[in-house]
Amino acid sequence: MNQTTPPETLTVLYDGSCPLCRREIAHVKGLAQTRSDSSLCFIDISSNADSENNFAKDRAKLLARFHVQCADGSRLDGAQAFVAMWSRLPGWRYLALLARIPGMLVLMELAYRVFLKLRPALQAIVRRWDK
Repeated sequence: MNQTTPPETLTVLYDGSCPLCRREIAHVKGLAQTRSDSSLCFIDISSNADSENNFAKDRAKLLARFHVQCADGSRLDGAQAFVAMWSRLPGWRYLALLARIPGMLVLMELAYRVFLKLRPALQAIVRRWDK
């Protein structure tokens, strides 16, 4: 019998005050719950009381871009963070594999930076839809 060691926990640090982020994380949480080996943990940096203690000094930086924190305390942000998270999700692992193609991670990061510029307008649209 060949047992594999589950991956170390990857903590997803997200902006729960962002309607786009809330929707995406709800979807990701649902996927992660279907796999016992996803080892994903989620922390809402915008409102979690624990975040005030552990993430207060970096709060603005963490809210500005998507981050994940590895078990050793190191952090990945932007496209690298998404790829790390996707590699743990059923149905999304192919995106993590695509990131291995030379130059693809750079393109993903550029696309993410474009999204960040559009994010405020998109948030406003989604907030209007929510009302």
